[in-house]
Amino acid sequence: MPSPQKQTYTIDYIYSLPDGQRAELIDGQIYDMAPPSARHQDIIFSLSRKIADHIDKKKGACKIYLSPYAVFLNADDRNYVEPDISVICDKNKLDDRGCHGAPDWVIEVVSPSSQKMDYGIKLFKYRTAKVREYWIVNPMTRSITVYDFENDEKTQQYAFQDDIPVCIYDDLVINIEKLL
Repeated sequence: MPSPQKQTYTIDYIYSLPDGQRAELIDGQIYDMAPPSARHQDIIFSLSRKIADHIDKKKGACKIYLSPYAVFLNADDRNYVEPDISVICDKNKLDDRGCHGAPDWVIEVVSPSSQKMDYGIKLFKYRTAKVREYWIVNPMTRSITVYDFENDEKTQQYAFQDDIPVCIYDDLVINIEKLL
């Protein structure tokens, strides 16, 4: 007997959600998103300010976007994510709807409800979509996992108090503890 089929969704479903309800779509499957905590928001704000200041100081071409910001990882209607922070250096990927293709750098801040997504499903999707660098910031363990997909998928573990070199910028180091 064949197993029951899961319903497959498209981006149209995401756009039909009521205002305020957030979800991501990965390979046609819906993943509801819980509202972020104050700590989560503090980390996102502090990191984004540090990154934006660096880009501005260097007169860089990259743009930084905070969730909720649509990222269409694949050229299909079955994948839609909202990374906590997206750094996009190719302006041709951007339009009024969001980013079409992989951001250069994605940062996800883990919450108790997002661990499986951030460490598993999204890790796979970001790597296969050709995101250059992926950070998973875990406030519960005060740790950061950095994936440098451009350089043989090099992975490093850091603590909040460590100076973390940014892979896509040779001259940027971030210490999360000093930001908070």
